[in-house]
Amino acid sequence: MAGYINGIQVPFVPIERPEQSLPKKNVHGNDAFDSVLQRELEKVKFSKHAAQRLDSRDISLSSTQLEKLQSAVDKAEKKGAKDSLVMLNDTAFIVNIPNRTVVTAVPIADEENIFTNIDSVVIAH
Repeated sequence: MAGYINGIQVPFVPIERPEQSLPKKNVHGNDAFDSVLQRELEKVKFSKHAAQRLDSRDISLSSTQLEKLQSAVDKAEKKGAKDSLVMLNDTAFIVNIPNRTVVTAVPIADEENIFTNIDSVVIAH
């Protein structure tokens, strides 16, 4: 069975879905996809440079440490910070707060302990 759409013959005619078969929205008026996307966007991300630094410096983070880092970024964001130094255990993280992105990570015992272009410090514990 063929039909026409905008003057072009197509091999079938699409059937419109009834209203009740559309995805349901949650109580907040957002799709489930929107809520999942929002949660993912709120998570702290690691830049390629930061991921390389973590790997080359043998720095690994447990899920608890990631939660502490996330909490520190949340606190810095509430205070209006832009670029923060987050101290977590024996590691210093430079985080771009608006993008929620770790820019680099440095062990505190490292020889180079000078941090520039930051506007805040958060000690995560």
